Amino acid sequence: MEQDLRSIPASKLDKFIENHLPDTSFCADLREVIDALCALLKDRFFRGPVRRMRASKGVKGKCTALKGRSDADLVVFLNNLTYFEDQLNQQGVLIKEIKKQLYEVQHERRFGVKFEVQSLRSPNSRALSFKLSAPDLLKEVKFDVLPAYDLLDHLSILKKPNRQLYANLISGRTPPGKDPKLSICFMGLRKYFLNCRPTKLKRLIRLVTQWYQLCKEKLGDPLPPQYALELLTVYAWESGSRDCEFNTAQGFRTVLELVTKYKRLRIYWTVYYDFRKTKVSEYLHKLLQKDRPVILDPADPTRNIAGLNPKDWRRLAGEAAAWLQYPCFKYRDGSPVCSWEVPTEVAVPTKYLFCRIFWLLFWSLFHFIFGKTSSG
Repeated sequence: MEQDLRSIPASKLDKFIENHLPDTSFCADLREVIDALCALLKDRFFRGPVRRMRASKGVKGKCTALKGRSDADLVVFLNNLTYFEDQLNQQGVLIKEIKKQLYEVQHERRFGVKFEVQSLRSPNSRALSFKLSAPDLLKEVKFDVLPAYDLLDHLSILKKPNRQLYANLISGRTPPGKDPKLSICFMGLRKYFLNCRPTKLKRLIRLVTQWYQLCKEKLGDPLPPQYALELLTVYAWESGSRDCEFNTAQGFRTVLELVTKYKRLRIYWTVYYDFRKTKVSEYLHKLLQKDRPVILDPADPTRNIAGLNPKDWRRLAGEAAAWLQYPCFKYRDGSPVCSWEVPTEVAVPTKYLFCRIFWLLFWSLFHFIFGKTSSG
């Protein structure tokens, strides 16, 4: 796959994505099983110590590979947890109850793919997984099941959450960003942030993801999280194109160039949170002043998706620099593909900017009124 991708001319990248990256038949079977599991879990109350709990919804996270063996998350949101601590304290019990439900599904239903619940590692294990596979296609996906506090509850992912929600998160009893298990509460917003994009941008994300997997096979761990590359792809398109029918090679090159400039990256979005709430604003200003790279989760302001180890980026940047010389970034006549003009950082509003604007307007109005009075 690596040899095919790096040696293909830039003009053929769209064809490469069409021929090699989608997996429509297996994905359709996966969707059938996941939708059925989520519906069944939603219909049933959990027995035992959590008999009053019920799944409000299930959300499938993105797979970490595109071909062969893949890993993914299935987040089960529960409607009777009251805060993040409940999710952490009751996770062992919740896992056991969800496992019972999955075993029932395994014996009651027949799907187009093989469905197999994995055994718990220990009686008190807080981990649960199941596997969906198609042996004839040599494909399988292992899902980790993650119970989660339904932080957003009935809120629509199409609307911006109440600003107080993020203020409460930052000032909550659990220190923000300290436990990765809490981040799964934002899975719905995170997934929509990517899924609402134009079709061709999602194809570019698949291409970048495939490149990342090739790098991982060659370099091994540790590398920056795959999600950071997906966000970097969205940022490159938003800042450099916004055209629904862009040049794939240009977008691909732009992402790899941003990887090589990792020491200067400061990227964030204000789709779900912003600087209007004082507590959130102060927190964001501190976070965005930290050592780079900084790529904030668009759904959870407490997470720097870029990670804390620049060495991971250095290894990936070296591979990106090498790839920029390959034929996939040259046209048939040998001329190089140009990247989009994209800044490496998003500007941060001046602290207390809104207060300054208010006082400026106030003094302007004051002088206007009293100036007319004195002149009269």
